[in-house]
Amino acid sequence: MDRVRELASKKAAVIFTKSSCCMCYSIKTLFYELGASPAIHELDEDPYGRDMERALRALGCDPSVPAVFIGGRFVGSSKDVISLHVDGSLKQMLKDAKAIWF
Repeated sequence: MDRVRELASKKAAVIFTKSSCCMCYSIKTLFYELGASPAIHELDEDPYGRDMERALRALGCDPSVPAVFIGGRFVGSSKDVISLHVDGSLKQMLKDAKAIWF
């Protein structure tokens, strides 16, 4: 859990993903299209990936990826992020965290 929190707090937007996950790809693409440059942590390519995946599940992220943090705060998985985007609050969250400037 400590590693997840440490990585999640290092950048304004952080996404924990798996390289083979289509929803992870979609969420990363959404962030890039909004002008954010999130830190991406591919759990299937990290030696501590399984431990981090368990920690993400303990936070309530099920499925465990994608897991999105904005401003060091756990936002949720793809369903949560898409809901925030649809209601317009995702962009404001990214602005408030200084992940985007416009």
